[in-house]
Amino acid sequence: MAQHDDIRANEVAVDWPERIDAVLVFIGVIRTPWPTRAECPHHGRPDGPLCRIEVSPPWDAALDGIEAFERIEVFYWLHEARRDLVRQSPGRNGLTKGTFAIRSPVRPNPIGTSIATLVAREGAILKVRGLDCVDRTPLLDLKPDRSQFRSDASR
Repeated sequence: MAQHDDIRANEVAVDWPERIDAVLVFIGVIRTPWPTRAECPHHGRPDGPLCRIEVSPPWDAALDGIEAFERIEVFYWLHEARRDLVRQSPGRNGLTKGTFAIRSPVRPNPIGTSIATLVAREGAILKVRGLDCVDRTPLLDLKPDRSQFRSDASR
């Protein structure tokens, strides 16, 4: 069985740049039922399993008001993904596409994003459905889906 970091037929990798341009701060961690990339789904589903977003202090204060939204966009760091492929074979059949033309976790900046359904907030913990990342994935940011206010919440 191939490893996730193996080069597949016709894939193309590049050398990593010497200079790094940005610094990110992880604001928490995402807890999911998938311990490995092999077990993780390729896409989040609205009826998927309940996952937890644990926001760390001092960032947890930024959650105030998030309950007003039915859906949130979750940004996370795909910490187990390789970063050097510019052409990939998602079907593992030798047919390749450019990295920016597919939703693979393998990217120069492995930032993942999902629109998740907000089920509940318990202090600094959000319970959501719709994620597609491995357990203990670092959390980068959260943004409300402004078109999805809860009918019972005040704006």
